[in-house]
Amino acid sequence: MRAVQFHDFGGPEVLQLVERDQPTPGTGQVRVRVAASAYNAADGGMRGGFLPIPVQLPHVPGYDVSGTVDALGDGVDGLSVGDAVIGFLPMERDGGAAEYVLAPADTLVSAPTTLPLADAAALPSVALTAWQALFDEGHLQAGQRVLIVGAGGVVGKYAIQLAARGGATVIATASPRSADAVRAAGAHQVIDHTTTDPLGALDGQVDVLLNLAPIDPAQFAADVAAVRDGGIVVSTTASMATPGDDARGVRAATVFVQPNRGRQTELVSLVDAGELTVEVTRRIPLAELPELHAEADAGGVTGKVIVLP
Repeated sequence: MRAVQFHDFGGPEVLQLVERDQPTPGTGQVRVRVAASAYNAADGGMRGGFLPIPVQLPHVPGYDVSGTVDALGDGVDGLSVGDAVIGFLPMERDGGAAEYVLAPADTLVSAPTTLPLADAAALPSVALTAWQALFDEGHLQAGQRVLIVGAGGVVGKYAIQLAARGGATVIATASPRSADAVRAAGAHQVIDHTTTDPLGALDGQVDVLLNLAPIDPAQFAADVAAVRDGGIVVSTTASMATPGDDARGVRAATVFVQPNRGRQTELVSLVDAGELTVEVTRRIPLAELPELHAEADAGGVTGKVIVLP
């Protein structure tokens, strides 16, 4: 089978398109015929050796995957050959940038039925990140107010949809380039962070501040003033400390996405109910994955890109 892998950590040039043996599922595993994998910024971090994840070399990237169950290992219940599935795979193991991938059975859930199977690869980890940041860490509730900083990215638009659906008032910062998309996702107020100080644009404090952008640490610390006493600051930017305010009881939490099969099943249900939109900006063939990594290293990838084997 074809796969993209790297034997050593480094720049995009370490990625190679290779032929590998088709894997055989062990106990508790299934083999998935890949419809698509999704590119995430963490793929570049793992390839470069920047993230504290014990990647096994050689490594195939692409921990978000969609596809069809192709073979079952021993001890697998609840899945059958031919099932359409999505999964957030263990990040340290081989991912879905290949024609086939092995997955622990407990990482897979039924794929949405209302969109192409390949596009469903764009859902797992990014939507889980938004859910875990807002509700598991932020404890966001109906009637509360949330300020989402850096809402124009993929996680941000999932966060807007989920927060608005949960009955929260959503204030979002975004650049002019993404303002329309952020508004369409359900934000009640959009602040242009390129021209406006978010603190000055707010009409009152918020219950939750969710940061999704690598902003200046001094600005991040100043933004805590937007949070009410007893509120919370949540960030997905693990490379910088998340500030709080102990004197006012403002808690700080940093989120790194964790697998959660139950939550993933709920997210799929929301997609099929028309309450959550899956964003796919580009679709590229497997052979172009090294070029995509180079593009990301050079200045970032806009939107969500899926990789077709």
